[in-house]
Amino acid sequence: MPYDAIFSGRFYFQGEFRDLEVAVSDGVISHIGKAITGAPVTKLEGGIIPAGTDIHVHFRDPGETEKEDFSTGSLSAIYGGTTTVYDMPNNIVPVADYSVFHDKLTSVSSRSYCDFGLYSLYNGKNIDLLSPESSGIKIFLGGSTNSTALDQVPDQDIKAIDSMDIPVVFHGEDAACLKSHSIPEEHSLIDHDRARPELCEVTSAELISGLSLKKKIMAHISTPESLSAMNGKVITEITPHHIFLNSEMDLGSWGKVNPPLRSRETQRRLMDSYFNGHFDILSSDHAPHTEHDKEEFYQASSGIIGVETRIPVMLALVANKTIPLDLVYRTAIANPASTMGIRKGVIQLGYFADFMAIRFSETTRVNQDRLHSKTPISPFNGFQAVFPHTVVMRGSTILDRGELVADRNGEFVGKLK
Repeated sequence: MPYDAIFSGRFYFQGEFRDLEVAVSDGVISHIGKAITGAPVTKLEGGIIPAGTDIHVHFRDPGETEKEDFSTGSLSAIYGGTTTVYDMPNNIVPVADYSVFHDKLTSVSSRSYCDFGLYSLYNGKNIDLLSPESSGIKIFLGGSTNSTALDQVPDQDIKAIDSMDIPVVFHGEDAACLKSHSIPEEHSLIDHDRARPELCEVTSAELISGLSLKKKIMAHISTPESLSAMNGKVITEITPHHIFLNSEMDLGSWGKVNPPLRSRETQRRLMDSYFNGHFDILSSDHAPHTEHDKEEFYQASSGIIGVETRIPVMLALVANKTIPLDLVYRTAIANPASTMGIRKGVIQLGYFADFMAIRFSETTRVNQDRLHSKTPISPFNGFQAVFPHTVVMRGSTILDRGELVADRNGEFVGKLK
């Protein structure tokens, strides 16, 4: 039978690399085997793994496009092996009702290189205004950029949110706890850690654990104590910056993020927790700011970029045999896609043909001057990384030997189901 495309190479299939051919029809994997005919065959070099899904990015578009926009943010994602992102709703004009949601969807559609979903913000007063098209709901239990905190979520609202049957992501820092530990003027990462201590996160973790929601996610966990507090009742998300960075490093305001980077000792225990398979999802929490926003620590905005480096820095650890590929595959690729309910992240019939080709022998170092974010200053500058040389999205090659070969063809995930 005829196909739109056929790709051949060593695919990561059912837990191991196998020499296979994968046929694609209408962007979806329609046949897996060998010696498939019916379309020209494209040979992909190296190892081929499903492309990533990042469920936590802040592309600042619309409203703060001097920091990032959907074109630069999504391009960064593609170069990092991610073909689907989910953008957070805490824009300058918060995405807190169906009208703003529709305006944002209209604004960013046709400008994304990768597929994308959009969250709506629950603020405690808008349960009847949330767009039914929302890819997920975000709830801030502690204040952060362009957001205010909620002390509690009424039971009737919990039931209404749960009936939407979409994931609910929590920023888990208890507002009262943050208020009681606030410092008039922070001058270092250690100050920022003191002002937003681990206790505030653990307190929120206990609250989230008790909420009656089918699919609840605690974002950017920064201390292993939060895992104990949730006792397996919550989907757990971690970021590379909380795994690898700590408040004792000389990062200045470029390391300022919410929740904060923790002590070296806490960071090492958190790293061990991730390496030992205790986290479900690895997200970037990509949150860009301009150099002006980061000038003085005490007034600097919180946020670190990472959508382009999220998977590559992990693949370098696979290359040097520090961690198994399955850990990265599960947390950065398969679990995020399945959690969000999209047919990606697996080489399997009926799933979208999204994958990346890599060579583990081509370990390089992150060079922030070559990253694609508008303000590419990265605390991962100089880290070892394995970047993909080819990226395929819905059966079409978008990155070929490191060169962009496709336009902004990203689709809203609501159109892909």
